[in-house]
Amino acid sequence: MTETKKLYFEDAYLGEFEARVVERREIEGRPAIVLDRTAFYPEAGGQSSDRGTINGIAVVDVVEDGGTILHVLAAPVDAETVHGTIDRTRRFDRMQQHSGQHILSQAFYEVLKGETLSFHIGDEVSSLEIGVPKISDADLDRVEARANAVVFEDLEIKTYFLPESDIGTVPLRKPPKKGEGGMIRVVEVDRFDHSACGGTHCRRAGEIGLIKVVKWEKIRGNLRFEFVCGARALRDYQEKNRIARHAAAAFSVADRDVPAAIDKAQAEIKAMKKRARRLEERVAAFEAGQMVREASGKVIRAEFEDRSPEEARFLALNIIRQGEFVVLFAAPGEGRSHIILAASEALGLDARTLIPAIAGVLEARGGGSPSLVELVTTETAKVAAALDAARAIMK
Repeated sequence: MTETKKLYFEDAYLGEFEARVVERREIEGRPAIVLDRTAFYPEAGGQSSDRGTINGIAVVDVVEDGGTILHVLAAPVDAETVHGTIDRTRRFDRMQQHSGQHILSQAFYEVLKGETLSFHIGDEVSSLEIGVPKISDADLDRVEARANAVVFEDLEIKTYFLPESDIGTVPLRKPPKKGEGGMIRVVEVDRFDHSACGGTHCRRAGEIGLIKVVKWEKIRGNLRFEFVCGARALRDYQEKNRIARHAAAAFSVADRDVPAAIDKAQAEIKAMKKRARRLEERVAAFEAGQMVREASGKVIRAEFEDRSPEEARFLALNIIRQGEFVVLFAAPGEGRSHIILAASEALGLDARTLIPAIAGVLEARGGGSPSLVELVTTETAKVAAALDAARAIMK
């Protein structure tokens, strides 16, 4: 295989280059070419691959096979000499995230002794798995403050190769993987961090911009942190500031008072739900009494259009508590119907014995107890016939 000269190692800011096609292949039905040299970074080490064009044709993926870089294209390139153009915005974004990851990883280790177990640079957010079981807001603030202090100092970020035999002379944060040709590439944040890494990086920490953790969760006994850097952090702040302004306007409070306003609103909603529940119980008891008085026999049948399944269920229970009745109700749900069958204990009837009558008319799922059964069906047009079948069994 042809060894590709990696121009991105020499200059991560290189946006255009000339190269010669040395091999043509096909990858998953798409044309791919190998160049004698390239500035396109392949997906590796948690960093996604570059995008751009070669002779105006879109590069849809870049992969490495040994020391060979393959450029997967949207269409074939017939020329032998080509001009490559890197998507600079995407490249610089990856440089900000990757350099930010190095600094954030070292900040976690310095502040909490939390080692980086894995990382990934995504299109929207990047993530770090850190070997700590939990973290407080105060500790996370300390980690972020340390990482951003390095950014504010605008420390130099250097990249260089060392022979594997000399790697002990560098205070690497973690042991390196095997290098290329006996060489290890080191990314050094001056006086702060040394890491073995083959990715693209900023020249100075100030180019990274703000480093901000936006979310974290437990994973395999550790914590995974999602973070954003630079332009992503700006977009994240803009979006969250809009959300905060909207919430503040809705509650008629200052931004900083939104959490307290939410807590107050939730408490009020909880109290209102309790009150509504008590009122529903009173109404249900009243309506149940009315239906009992108007009943012409032991079977009370009704199809509701304006009641929820929960309301219909509560009404049925109130009826069977007030006398010896069998209740056959239907209530609408989201794209389906609920069938409620209830029987007073004094009748000695098991409501579940009515299920076969319903199943003979339509397909339904559910179950229940001797006094109450609830079935759900999508065959809403057959519900009336199903209730009639149950009623016929009772007669």
